Amino acid sequence: MKRGLLLLAAAALASFGVACGGGGSNGVAPTPMGGFTNASLKGTYAFSMSGEGATINDFGLPISRIGSFVADGNGNITAALEDLTDAGNSTGAIGFSGGTYSIQANGKGTLTLNSSATSGLQLNIVMTSASSGFLIQTDLLATSSGTFSLQSPGSFTQTAINGGYVFSVNGIDANLAPVSVVGQISTSGGGSVTSGVLDENDGSSPAPSGAVAVAPGGSYQLDATAGHGTTFGRGTISFGGLAFAFYIVDGTHIFLMEEDGVFATNGDAFQQSGTIATTNAGFTGNFVHVIGSGSLATGGPIGRGARYTADGQGNLTSIGADDNNAGLFSCIGAGDSRCTLQAAPSTYAIDTANAPTGRGTLKIAVTGQANPFQGVFYLISPTKAVIQDTSANAIGSGMLMAQSGTFSNSSLAGNYTFNLSGIVLGTTSQTSFFEEDFIGQYALSSAAASNVTGAADFVELGSSTSRPPAFLNVPITGTLKINGDGTQRNGFNIITGNSPSTTLNFTAYIASPQEIFLVGTDNTRVTNGTMTQQTQ
Repeated sequence: MKRGLLLLAAAALASFGVACGGGGSNGVAPTPMGGFTNASLKGTYAFSMSGEGATINDFGLPISRIGSFVADGNGNITAALEDLTDAGNSTGAIGFSGGTYSIQANGKGTLTLNSSATSGLQLNIVMTSASSGFLIQTDLLATSSGTFSLQSPGSFTQTAINGGYVFSVNGIDANLAPVSVVGQISTSGGGSVTSGVLDENDGSSPAPSGAVAVAPGGSYQLDATAGHGTTFGRGTISFGGLAFAFYIVDGTHIFLMEEDGVFATNGDAFQQSGTIATTNAGFTGNFVHVIGSGSLATGGPIGRGARYTADGQGNLTSIGADDNNAGLFSCIGAGDSRCTLQAAPSTYAIDTANAPTGRGTLKIAVTGQANPFQGVFYLISPTKAVIQDTSANAIGSGMLMAQSGTFSNSSLAGNYTFNLSGIVLGTTSQTSFFEEDFIGQYALSSAAASNVTGAADFVELGSSTSRPPAFLNVPITGTLKINGDGTQRNGFNIITGNSPSTTLNFTAYIASPQEIFLVGTDNTRVTNGTMTQQTQ
């Protein structure tokens, strides 16, 4: 699930310049090591991406796509389909004539989708496993990134969509204002959406909506167009006055794109599982979250992350938090001399009036500050949720996850993939804002310092004329610095080997050895990310 930072900031950034040019590579990346080959990418995969356009017609405006491709295990894409929303305008389903791909031993590679009607799509990818990975657009027609997941064709049926689903979508409204919608719906397995509740935060409205009931009468169905539903898992769903195209990953996960003209959003829906909390007592333990937002006050991007303990009685304790508001950084917790803020009494509340939707709210207060961080979340399971920023003048969303234990350099050592996405801010030498998107793979050693070695691909369409906007297979180094038992704020940096070299600094919030959230702490960019442990 791509974080909401870019789509939500894009409307505010549309007036700033973007420069295009050719791709480039600087330095020597380490020799790819691992067991991935072209045969690792085999089957039908759904993908979801978002970012900003770079052509004369969609200059700096949000662009998003969801779709599906079929890989034959030998370097060929035999079929592909996508839905594209560009500058708020949806195309509906668009077919590709085929394509090619190539996978290196470390899981990094390239993927091209060909089209006789359009310019096609050029991507760089990195495989987290044979069933998932990250991708980035490298054809310079846009800068966007996202995820792909192996689909289960046996789930390409109406009956596979059955039970409660939590969803989160982000984008823009008809006025180009940012919008975020999160919620829960109940599906019948027979094509009906029977109930639900949602929270809408629209920049054209004076305040977040709060809980809004989803009336019965919604519906969903597979696309009857030849091959669209049966080959790619494409369908449509409507509820709560909104209508989406979707691509089924499996019965537990669906990619969504709104195509009704009300909003232009995309995101995910996840089937609920486990015992969903219906009271405060059901929500306990250590949790972390990361959120990408846009500021209505400044028009700039916001990156936020936090860690806290829920005590089962509505209180949040042991708080660490980061806030990067258009380069103005502040934090709560150890490990950074800039962390001068102190948490005030903070709370959460499971919404008993809307049980068992899994809806809850939380508030992290800061001593001496009138405006706390506020959010609404919907539980996918006891250990995972989507979360929406409902703080004053902020619109965005992200993910919330339980922490699995304590962490150390030795317990985290291994291979990782990552996806970073955000906005580079104006400086004395670079006055325009522009998006940046990174994917990559690295090995993490058990050493305490200089423990990151790998390679990355990234696109910065606003880079100056002295720097080409696409950097491919760039060597990276860096350090993951574990503080204490690793459950609070941890330091992380990546140093790119291109010329000039760039250092990106983050706070790392560790949910588990398999999933780490990153919040950028630099004053020259607002970039969030996810690191995922790689398996073969």
